[in-house]
Amino acid sequence: MAPEQASRERRPQLYLSEVVGTALLVFGGLSVVIVMFGAGSPMERLLPSVVVRRVITGFLFGCVGGSIALSQVGKVSGAHINPAVTFGFWLMQKLDARTAIGYACAQLVGAALGALPLLAWGAMGQSVDFGSTVPGESVMTMDALLGEVVTTFALVTGLCIFIGFRELRRFTPFLMPPLYAVMVPLETALSGTSTNPARTFGPALISGRWDGWWIYWVGPLAGTVAAIVVCSSLARRIEVAKLYHFESDRRRIFHRMAGSH
Repeated sequence: MAPEQASRERRPQLYLSEVVGTALLVFGGLSVVIVMFGAGSPMERLLPSVVVRRVITGFLFGCVGGSIALSQVGKVSGAHINPAVTFGFWLMQKLDARTAIGYACAQLVGAALGALPLLAWGAMGQSVDFGSTVPGESVMTMDALLGEVVTTFALVTGLCIFIGFRELRRFTPFLMPPLYAVMVPLETALSGTSTNPARTFGPALISGRWDGWWIYWVGPLAGTVAAIVVCSSLARRIEVAKLYHFESDRRRIFHRMAGSH
């Protein structure tokens, strides 16, 4: 099957949508992290259990991502808001290379823009490096890397299963909250549970914490490759590079331009 290619005149709209979506994910999702774990936050007194706060943080972070998929962002660009997800759709030949690269660049721009308002959290945000993901103390590099591979594998595999089966497609955004509620408390001590190079890039930019930055590219991309290999039989069932709004006219957003450049 020839890859779907976004029409040239539609690409700016698609990219702008990914900028907005990723900015909302970074600002909203990392504000949750700051409120839950920032120094001076009342949440430590209200919820003294670190595990409970991690579960809630993962759930709410997933809610932010799922809500973006349900929004107009999801309708326009598919709400990838993650270079690893875009990479997965490209591997499945649902996006052409030029559009995929444009998506990834837009996501990084969006992450940077979404991180800037986090500075308003001041000392509370700074105490947790504005939600930066870095390898845990005394954690071996390979363990942190493996943590990112496994969690991203779980994310992309889950997306493939939900999008690949028509009966599950409309529930795809609702996968995120319980998935991250499980992954965050189990994996955070290793790498911070990024699963998203853009999500890591934004807070690193404003905090200066670039510790093991390559892990948050290599791990998610490797996890995505593994997931697509395992879910290769589902790729034929996936019709469009979107997480929701599957009923939208595909030709309005994407259309085949076989042989176009």
